[in-house]
Amino acid sequence: MKLARLNDRLTLALPDRGMPIILNCFGSQGENMEGWEIIHQRSNRINGMDVPLASAQYLPTGGMGNFGWPSIQGHRNGTQFILEPGHWNTINGNDELTLEGVDVLAEITLRLHFQFASTSLLIMHTELTNTGKSDYTLDRCMAASVMVPGGAETITSYRGKWGQEFQETTEPAGDALWLLESRKGRTSHDRYPAVTVKGALGGLYALHLGWSGNHCIAIDRLDDGRSLIHTGELFEPGEIILAAGESYTSPKAYAAREAWGDVEDLSPVFHSVLRRNILKWPNGKMKPRPVLLNTWEGNYFNHDVERLKQQATLAAEVGIERFVLDDGWFGKRDDDTSSLGDWFIDKRKYPNGLKPLIDHVVGLSMEFGLWFEPEMVNVNSDLYRAHPEWVLQVKGRPLLDSRHQQVLDLTRKDVSDYLFNCIHDVLKSNDIAYIKWDMNRDLTHAAGADGKAKTHAQTRAVYALMNRIRTAHPDVEIESCASGGGRMDYGVLEHSHRVWVSDCTDAFERLEIQRGARRFLAPEIMGCHISASPNHQTGRIHTLAFRAIVAFFGHLGVELDPSQLSPEKLDELKGWIALHKSLRPILHSPEATSFDLPVVDGRYVFGVTLHEENSRHEHMIVAVAQGPHPRREQPAPLRLPLYNGKSSFTVREIGPVKYKFARSIASQHAILNGEQKISGDLIASHGIPLPILSPETAILLEIKSERTPNHG
Repeated sequence: MKLARLNDRLTLALPDRGMPIILNCFGSQGENMEGWEIIHQRSNRINGMDVPLASAQYLPTGGMGNFGWPSIQGHRNGTQFILEPGHWNTINGNDELTLEGVDVLAEITLRLHFQFASTSLLIMHTELTNTGKSDYTLDRCMAASVMVPGGAETITSYRGKWGQEFQETTEPAGDALWLLESRKGRTSHDRYPAVTVKGALGGLYALHLGWSGNHCIAIDRLDDGRSLIHTGELFEPGEIILAAGESYTSPKAYAAREAWGDVEDLSPVFHSVLRRNILKWPNGKMKPRPVLLNTWEGNYFNHDVERLKQQATLAAEVGIERFVLDDGWFGKRDDDTSSLGDWFIDKRKYPNGLKPLIDHVVGLSMEFGLWFEPEMVNVNSDLYRAHPEWVLQVKGRPLLDSRHQQVLDLTRKDVSDYLFNCIHDVLKSNDIAYIKWDMNRDLTHAAGADGKAKTHAQTRAVYALMNRIRTAHPDVEIESCASGGGRMDYGVLEHSHRVWVSDCTDAFERLEIQRGARRFLAPEIMGCHISASPNHQTGRIHTLAFRAIVAFFGHLGVELDPSQLSPEKLDELKGWIALHKSLRPILHSPEATSFDLPVVDGRYVFGVTLHEENSRHEHMIVAVAQGPHPRREQPAPLRLPLYNGKSSFTVREIGPVKYKFARSIASQHAILNGEQKISGDLIASHGIPLPILSPETAILLEIKSERTPNHG
C-alpha cells in the first residue's frame, strides 16, 4: 500500500483493493511513518474472516468482510452490488487532495475530494461516475467520513420544531448505530444536518453537511471501539439512476476538530470557513449589514400604502436602513389561502404599483426589500388554474396541502422560466435591493410527470434559480427563509446572504435558538429582530432592552409597527440601533471571535471579542442574559476567555437605558461604570462579580484593554 497525505494533517493508506484507510485526520502525523503498514490491521474473532481486517475505512462500502454501516451502496439491476475500488491515483493541489479509484468489475470510478480551509477544518465531497454501458442505481453515497480514534463519548445534535429550532440535544454515544435522517426536502426545523461529537480520548469533532434537501448523519461504532461519523444526502428510492457516463457529485461536508476537547464549541472555525469559502457578497465584499424593518408582524396582510409610508418615515427616524415589505403585495393575497404563484402587483392595494412606496422609502435613504415565495403555489391561484400539471405530484395519489400550498416542479424549464421572468420583471422595474425568499412547507409526493422522485433535482433547481436571479441582479441580496429556520445550511448559503433563524421572535425563546445557530452561523448573516411586546407567538411581555440585547448579536432587524411605540420607546429604540451601528465593525468583523459560555443556572453569556496582537489591545462586547428564575442565591462571577490576560481591562455597562438590578452593591456598580480596572488574568481566573439579574432580563457589557505596544 502507498500513502496519500495532505499537509501532514490528513493521512490515508491506499490499498490495492478497497476504500482508503484513515490513519490520521486533523492532527500532525510527522514524517516518520515506520510501521504504518501493520498498525491499521486488526485480528478477527474466532468465527470471523481468515484474513486480517482493515482498520477504519473512509466511506466503507460494505461486503467483503466489512459489516459496518456502508457509506456507498448501489447496483446494476440487482447485480454488482459490491464496490471495491482500487488502482488509486493521487492528485495533490494547494491544500487540496483528490483520490481517484476504479472498480473494474462494477465499472465505477470514485473521486474523493479533500481541502483544508484552515488547520482545523476540512471540506470533503464525493464524486461517483458510471463508466459502464448500462444504468447504475445509486442507493447511497455519503459526502464524507470522519474517524474518532477513541470512539464517541457524547453526541450533540440540533433538534427542535417550528419556532424552537436549534435545540441542542446531548446524549451518550453507546455502542449501537446512531442515525439522524431527514426526509422533508429542506434543511428542516427539527433535524439540522450537523452534529458535534466528544471523543472518549479527548477532542471535540463537529460535522456539517451543506445541503438543503434530504440528508443523513450516521455514527457507527467499530469493533475495536473507534467511531466513524458519516454524512451525506439521503436518496428516495430510485432517485439517482446514472446512465452510462453520468456522475453523481455529493454535497460538501465540513468537518472540524479541537484537539484538546476543552473548548465548548468550534463556532469560530465554522464562522471563518463560512466567511472565506462560502458567502459570495455582491461586488465581492460585505457592506455593513443594514438594520432593517420587516413589515410582517406589524401589518400581516393589511397593506395600506399611507400607513406603510408612515412606518417607513418612523423607521428612518430611528436609524433603520432597509425597509422590507413582506407577504401580501401580489395577486389577491388577503390571507394565506390564495395567490401564491401570481407574482403580479395587487392593484387593489397598490393602484399605482409599488413605485410610490419604494420612492418614499428610497427618498428616506433606506433600501427597499420584497418578500417572495417562488417555490410554492396556492390551488386558489390563476397559476394553478392554468397549470395544475406544474406541481410535484404522484399520479393516482392525493395532493396533500400544507399551509394551503403545493410545491412547483422547478426542474421543469417552463416553471423555472416563469418564476425567473416574474421575479426579474418586478426587480428590473423597481429599485429593490433585497429579496426575502421564503419556503413555507415540507416536500411530500415529490415526483415529476414521469412518476420518479425529484427531491434531489428540486434542491438543485432551487439553487439554480437563485443563481439565475443573482446573475441578472448582482447587487440584490437574498435572504433564505423557510418558515423561519427550515433552510439555513451551507448549501443554500452559497446562493444567499442571510438566514431568518426562526419565526419565533420571543427574546426568551431566542436565547436558546440563537445559541444553537451560532455553532455554525456567523452573526452577520443571522436574522435577529426586535419584536413587539406582548410577543406575537408566545404572548410574553419583555422590556425593550431585553429584546434589543438578545437581537444585538446578529443581523439586527425590527419586527413591529413603529407607529405603535410611545415617543419614549421610539427614542430608546433609536438608541439601541445607534449603539449597534457604532459596534458593527466589531460585532460583524471577520477578525472577531464569537463565543458562547456554558449556560449555568439559566444564565446565558455570549459575545464577540476582537484583539490586536500588535498592540495587545482587546475589545469585547458581551451580553449577560438571565433566562428562567435562577436557583442560586448569587450568580457565579463572570469568567471570560481573554487573549491578553496581562493587560488591564475596563468594564462598562452600555446601552441607552440603565438596568435596574434585583440586587446590587456599590462595588459592583463601580465596576460596571468603568471606575475600576481589573487584570485580564483575574477576569479569566476569578471572574467579574455581577449584580443579581431578574428573570428574562439582560445587560450589555463593553470590556476593553489598554492599547499598549507589543515589545515581544
